[in-house]
Amino acid sequence: MTKKWLVSLLSFCFIFAVAHAADAHVTVHPSESTTNAYEKYTVRVPVEKDNNTTEVTLQVPKKVSLVSVLPMNDWDYTLKKNKDGDISSVIWRAKKGGIGPNEFIEFSFIAANPSEPGKISWKALQKYADGSVVEWVGPQNAEEPASVTTIAKGDQAAPHGDHHATKDESAAENNSDSDTPSNDSDTSVNWLPIVLASVAILLSLISLFRKKTS
Repeated sequence: MTKKWLVSLLSFCFIFAVAHAADAHVTVHPSESTTNAYEKYTVRVPVEKDNNTTEVTLQVPKKVSLVSVLPMNDWDYTLKKNKDGDISSVIWRAKKGGIGPNEFIEFSFIAANPSEPGKISWKALQKYADGSVVEWVGPQNAEEPASVTTIAKGDQAAPHGDHHATKDESAAENNSDSDTPSNDSDTSVNWLPIVLASVAILLSLISLFRKKTS
């Protein structure tokens, strides 16, 4: 009985340790997206040491176009470009002390996904206040793996940005429909001065007729 209890305890500790290690990884969410889509990605950075994280570098995978970065109050960011002028990496640097042990932070950005399905790997470097750097660049079974997003086949007929155009067209149709009652109301308002003038003339004639009869 004691042996079985010990084995169960060790198994539980192992599972807990593995789960905790997985939680400590730098990850990019969502883990699944589709081709030809503008996706909002979030980089989750937990602190796994008794030291503050002060800098995070994320390499932008090939065939992924970084569009915009969400600014953070206590962090600055720098965009690095390759020889073709495309953004190849983004670096977040803490303005003050960074994030401490048992804390985490999330950085968000928008990127255009590749037009072909497959897996994209997000390699990241996590720098601490003591100068040490954890390189999250390995395969998925490594101790320091890079986060991976699976790109599934989406609407191939809709290239980047077409879904925005569809929304704009819908809005234009709604505006067009709303213009019709507006024009009708303008027409009814234009009749108002004529009606008022007619009433004024009628009252004047009645008043003049009463004077003559008196």
